[in-house]
Amino acid sequence: MKPTIDHIQITVRDLKIAEPFYDKFLPILGFDINRKSKGRVEKHDFDVIEYAHPLLIFGINSPREAFKNDAIHRRKPGALHHLAFKAESRNEVDELFLKLKGIGAHIVEEPKFFPQHGESYYALFFKDLEGIKYEIVFEERK
Repeated sequence: MKPTIDHIQITVRDLKIAEPFYDKFLPILGFDINRKSKGRVEKHDFDVIEYAHPLLIFGINSPREAFKNDAIHRRKPGALHHLAFKAESRNEVDELFLKLKGIGAHIVEEPKFFPQHGESYYALFFKDLEGIKYEIVFEERK
């Protein structure tokens, strides 16, 4: 088996706030907004919005009522610390940085080298409107 991810689903606090952001963010990564779908999973009491790409389906889910006011914190057990998307070059990281700024992403770290992760590790870090952290990275691996 190859370690390939088929789909990712992330719970957000408010789909009405999250959806407009992801509608802008995911096309930057190559998702076709026309392949977006919405649904409800009655058995588990959540709504989902899925963005389809031939390589990955990315979904955002509504929270359970009991958790809807919880603060998002990436250091909670079981929480997503951050999600990194692989760029094809340092130039692409730089280009995506400008696009992410343009859609209102909260930039945590502008594009630069992060030698603590490897001598050629070039990345930017940002958060969505609710504080979920993402990364765009390019690294020349041997």
